[in-house]
Amino acid sequence: MSVEITPEQDQAIRQHSETGFPNEICGVLLGREQDGHKTVAELLPIVNQFESDEQYHRFLITPTDMLRAERLARSQGVSVVGFYHSHPEAEAIASAYDRDHAWPWYSYIIVSVKARAAHELRSWTLRDDRSAFDEERVTVVSRQSSVVSEP
Repeated sequence: MSVEITPEQDQAIRQHSETGFPNEICGVLLGREQDGHKTVAELLPIVNQFESDEQYHRFLITPTDMLRAERLARSQGVSVVGFYHSHPEAEAIASAYDRDHAWPWYSYIIVSVKARAAHELRSWTLRDDRSAFDEERVTVVSRQSSVVSEP
């Protein structure tokens, strides 16, 4: 499994993470999947809707935001292929909480933000039996892409 993003998407995720620091930020990955390889066409940044005093270590994408992402994807002939979020002052490793709230198949890009600066960016997929995440390769390649809107 692998996920492909553009340099602009990589930068947008990192910038969103730094801007949202010290809280977690989140967004949706829109794109295509073929033979276990996901190509991200667009990012849809989402406003973290988790309780404000808990946003430093949790994020929430509401059903309304998810419906908006699904509709946008459908209108552009792509699918929701995953999500991204930040881990302020923590590693870019999927947590037990992430596992409890994730779905198999999707890509989960996590960026580590330390001292207000984005560092490591990694991606994970949840096993079908939900027992653990497996890391997937992130490839950054130049091609046309977009960010729908800032949160």
